Amino acid sequence: MSYDEDTLVEQPAINLFEGMHWDVCHCYDEVLGLENGTTGREERSDVVLVRRLYDAIEKLNPDLDELLIADVVAELIRDRSSMSDIAANEEIYKLIKEGVKVESIDEENSDTITVKIIDWESPENNNFFLTSQLWITGEVETRRMDLVGFVNGLPLVFIELKTSHRKLINAYKENLKDYRSTIPQLFWYNQ
Repeated sequence: MSYDEDTLVEQPAINLFEGMHWDVCHCYDEVLGLENGTTGREERSDVVLVRRLYDAIEKLNPDLDELLIADVVAELIRDRSSMSDIAANEEIYKLIKEGVKVESIDEENSDTITVKIIDWESPENNNFFLTSQLWITGEVETRRMDLVGFVNGLPLVFIELKTSHRKLINAYKENLKDYRSTIPQLFWYNQ
């Protein structure tokens, strides 16, 4: 038996997610592409799984037309790099928690609709997808995440794993702080 980090820590963590009925995908050798890619990402800098997000919005809001769904997706994935990380995170958190407001216009009326992003009352209506060894590119650097959990295509769970002999504070200093500065777009979505 191997005693590496993958065997001792990562695989048991993945097994826990599988036990909670999350779909799991190992992404070390991810093939990019919206239709035939491993995760549906077009670029390594993409941190939202757009196809899964689109499908979830469509499922949770069956009366919404394609153009409004596209508007909601665009609002959730728009570039927030000019904002502080905290402001970006708070803005997205509000959209996820309260829904995205869009204007629906037909021949006679104009209505503001609140589009549900996550079904908080019936979690089984959501899509849960865990990636291991996912590469994400920032403005300059590329980093590999141990585990990223996506709910309806949004990266809401970030897990950095270390073997028990590594000091947690060193893992924080070496990894998490580095990730937050090199790939901040990942952290706009999680709390």
